[in-house]
Amino acid sequence: MKSSHSTQFLINWIFIGLLFGIILILISDRTNTQQPSVDSYANAVSKASASVVSIKSYFLSPQNNSSFPLQTQKKSQPEFKIRPNKGSGVIISSAGYIVTNHHVVANAKKIEVTFSNGQTLEAKILGLDPDTDIAVITTSLSKLPPLPIANSNKIRVGDIVLAIGNPFGIGQTVTQGIISATGRDRVGLNTYENFIQTDAAINPGNSGGALINPKGEILGINSAIYSQTGNYLGISFAIPINLVLDVVQQIIANGEVVRGWLGVEGVDLNEQMLEHIGLNNIQGVLITDVFDQGPADIAGIKVGDILTHIDKNIIRDTRDVLDVIAHGRPGDKIKINGIRERQSFISQAVLGQRPKA
Repeated sequence: MKSSHSTQFLINWIFIGLLFGIILILISDRTNTQQPSVDSYANAVSKASASVVSIKSYFLSPQNNSSFPLQTQKKSQPEFKIRPNKGSGVIISSAGYIVTNHHVVANAKKIEVTFSNGQTLEAKILGLDPDTDIAVITTSLSKLPPLPIANSNKIRVGDIVLAIGNPFGIGQTVTQGIISATGRDRVGLNTYENFIQTDAAINPGNSGGALINPKGEILGINSAIYSQTGNYLGISFAIPINLVLDVVQQIIANGEVVRGWLGVEGVDLNEQMLEHIGLNNIQGVLITDVFDQGPADIAGIKVGDILTHIDKNIIRDTRDVLDVIAHGRPGDKIKINGIRERQSFISQAVLGQRPKA
């Protein structure tokens, strides 16, 4: 009887040990599947590289004749020479649309696109948006491999990113970094800014290239660097792909980007202004000019008004006014809260179309 109890006791412990071992194995397998390998990003690069192109734009610049004596120069039309500029682009649609930066191709006399297979074709501009530094170009090819698109609204600071482009014109190059910040909007580069900041190396020639995630999906269009030398110093900026797609869709549909317009000019409030008008702890924009017969004028907005809210959006400075209005479309009705002669007021305006720069 005693031996039977001992045998059962041993069997129970063996069963418990086996069960515990199986649980440990399952936990280990699950942990391994949740932690993807970072030994290589070759798969992501291979997936994306065929959709990134090199761009060469040709511009006319005055010929330098300063080496000739002044007395031998004849009065004639200035001579010009062709000046090439190198950049990058991303195939955004299988229909053949390629996205790049406005500053890469604007005013170019000729544009050449070189694909990853070495084929070079001349391109033409479909549309430009200088306010976001986005351009859409096309070639004679209509069937191209588009880059898979991620949701740039879901990125997080610390996420790993890869930049693909053509720095200095040496050929397609990949650099790696992390997302350093999101929503950078007071950099002073574009009219409308919502940059992804990264420490992935971006240099001249990378403009218009792709910022991708480890899955090979595009997060943004590389656009600019913060530098005192003109070369990479660890702070680079990309335009989020969600913003890019909004611009691209409008260019494809209309040939241009249509934005709302209120028809005012203003300045940011500061402590001196608030003391002068006898107000404290107020955020807003002081209106300094109202365009005749513009949407604000028709709505009764006056010089000297302080705008504090637009459609429940808090207005901290002129950048906020610009961003909120630009997200609207001509014909949209907006509600404006403000202060006039120390009294609150509410007005409604119907947005017009922002004039071209």
